[in-house]
Amino acid sequence: MIKSLHSPRQAPRAGGRERNLVLVGPDNAENPGSGPVIRVLVAHGDRLARAGLGALLDAEPDVAVAGAAADGSEAVDLARELRPDVLLIDMAVPGMDAGAVTQRILADADTSSVHVLVLGAAEDDERIFCYLRAGASGFLVRDAEPAELVQGIRRVAAGEAALSPSSVRRVIAELASQPNPQRASPELLEELTARELEVMALVAGGLSNDEIAEQLVVTPATAKTHVSRVMTKLRAHHRAQLVTFAYETGLVPQASRGRG
Repeated sequence: MIKSLHSPRQAPRAGGRERNLVLVGPDNAENPGSGPVIRVLVAHGDRLARAGLGALLDAEPDVAVAGAAADGSEAVDLARELRPDVLLIDMAVPGMDAGAVTQRILADADTSSVHVLVLGAAEDDERIFCYLRAGASGFLVRDAEPAELVQGIRRVAAGEAALSPSSVRRVIAELASQPNPQRASPELLEELTARELEVMALVAGGLSNDEIAEQLVVTPATAKTHVSRVMTKLRAHHRAQLVTFAYETGLVPQASRGRG
């Protein structure tokens, strides 16, 4: 049975989609209560884990648990019903695999704007890569600090990527070590300007908008605009997909050799 948890702070409006313009993210993380509430759907096979995650998130002033699903199929159904801002899903959720859930949700026009954040084991490199390829906005290890999880939700809701530092290193190492990493055609990059290529390489290195701005000596707003243009041109669902594109097209290895 699907369980729906409607927070009294912001209940879904019946008969139509309630759209939140999420302002919470890296640019105003110091004052998270200043923006609209981020509605989160939790998908986990363990009842106690679902309850614990729900209690943790509902304690935040800018986050509300819109619903909870016990398996992948329920997660897809609840995403259609509740239209959350973020789906927090455990990689071991029963039934439909978390990667398949991500693909189903992003392929549906009604739920394509949902940001998916996956929880899982840090050592499962190949599956992390598959989730990013499927369109997940981020991946956090299960033993992440509560503050890191909450910040990750804020980041993905704001259109940023959220990856545990260890996950970034492992995914990049995995991609860079592949004998033939160019699974995507380099022609994908032909529409990008020199500055956009540089920005994409920095995103692939795990830098946030603020860090990119500092690196390029521009304002955070300008850095965010560059990232948005790159995503639009490459038709990337989420920022995290730029990481895979950068390595699959050979951009990052080439950039690294050029700087070294």
